[in-house]
Amino acid sequence: MKQFKIFVDGNWIDTEDKLEVLDKYSQEVYAEVAKADEQTVDKAISSASSAFEREKLSPAKRYQILHKASQLIAERKDELAMLITKEAGKPLKQARSEIDRSAETFLVAAEEAKRIHGEGVPVEAASGSENRLAFTIKVPVGVVGAISPFNFPLNLVAHKVAPALAAGNAVVLKPASKTPLSSLRLAQILDEAGLPKGLLQVVVGSGSTVGNQMMKDERIALYTFTGSAEIGLKLKQDTGLNRLILELGNNSPPVIVDKEADIDLAAKTLAAHSFAFAGQVCISVQRIYVHDSIKDLFMEKLKEQISALKIGDPTDAETDVGPMISEDEAKRAEEWIQEAVDNGATIAHGGKRNGALLEPTVITDVTKDMRVVCEEVFAPIASVITYNDLESCIKEVNQSDYGLQGGIFTQNIDTAFYAAKRVEVGGFMINDGSQYRVDLMPYGGVKDSGNGKEGPKYSIEEMTEERLIVMNLKE
Repeated sequence: MKQFKIFVDGNWIDTEDKLEVLDKYSQEVYAEVAKADEQTVDKAISSASSAFEREKLSPAKRYQILHKASQLIAERKDELAMLITKEAGKPLKQARSEIDRSAETFLVAAEEAKRIHGEGVPVEAASGSENRLAFTIKVPVGVVGAISPFNFPLNLVAHKVAPALAAGNAVVLKPASKTPLSSLRLAQILDEAGLPKGLLQVVVGSGSTVGNQMMKDERIALYTFTGSAEIGLKLKQDTGLNRLILELGNNSPPVIVDKEADIDLAAKTLAAHSFAFAGQVCISVQRIYVHDSIKDLFMEKLKEQISALKIGDPTDAETDVGPMISEDEAKRAEEWIQEAVDNGATIAHGGKRNGALLEPTVITDVTKDMRVVCEEVFAPIASVITYNDLESCIKEVNQSDYGLQGGIFTQNIDTAFYAAKRVEVGGFMINDGSQYRVDLMPYGGVKDSGNGKEGPKYSIEEMTEERLIVMNLKE
């Protein structure tokens, strides 16, 4: 069994209380991690606050540290990928992709550290200010509290930590309790890359203890959180006027398959995008709206593509769909499927569960009030809904409380832009799945899907303050 300590004030700290991390496929204990108590969390925040005041890194130095961290992540790809596969149950080839993306996130953040700038303000154009010169600068906010989810245990941490450090802030990180190991390895990498003592703290524990304590600490200037809308709302209520970046839930994105779509492309893309990491991605495809004139052909091709997916041991390099994060979550998803069937839905493909493994499942004949349609399923389940009028389809799509990303498959450019302008989401993909994301783009939703943007450039904007400087010059 592997043993992990937490990272506080530049030191590796052990505690008596331990958190067990399961191998998500075998369900056996894979590692034990020291749990932070109240005093340890307080020490971590104090250390971050002191380090922020003490360590004023130049943009060039921030670039060097983050660039080195990117290189170290890439060099340790195999080790880190297997760690993610074990702690999260993510298939190995998807875990390897996450390592590549994490290295790129740090690299982009490193580059953006050199591009932080203000702008000139023409106050001299105002009457009586002819002798004044004004400009803005960007300054770091201070201590950033980062709370990350289980589904991308390294890259979503990277999207919080790398921009915060690039902007000149200190960070207190609370990773998900089910997947803390990647974050601790990242702390080790940043330490090796030369990050000064105290600028990163990693505290492990439950949201009800560590998370709540962080929420109530006035020394934290900004919170960046990825998780459910319910917790996001609580965070907003508990943190007063503190700044927030909230990447929240989704009843995963709507994708429309138009009558003029490339059906082969749509079926292949949606089979991959609906079930990657067992559907436990905020932008996994959950609702597929298919024009009724092509439904039969689309369903035939979609089922062919799903049948080709390999299900099982995530450490097998060929596996496409591994276990869910826990057997309880798989049971919950199975219950939602049965509930839909009991109310008239049809299982068109899959539906069987074996422990934490749930087969990729496609459901038809659903209604918009079924939980598999109107709530965030976060499982390998996709519902296929037919429509015959695009305007009515979009109205139904927009009835959702969420709006992270969406998309349409069509070869008609007018149809594509009609939908893009009307579907209420933060990002809209044309002839691609809603799960498309690269790490330099602005990423965030509307409505209950959150506010603020991720992507290093856009996060840095959130994680800095604009300060106006005015000079009164002699004539």
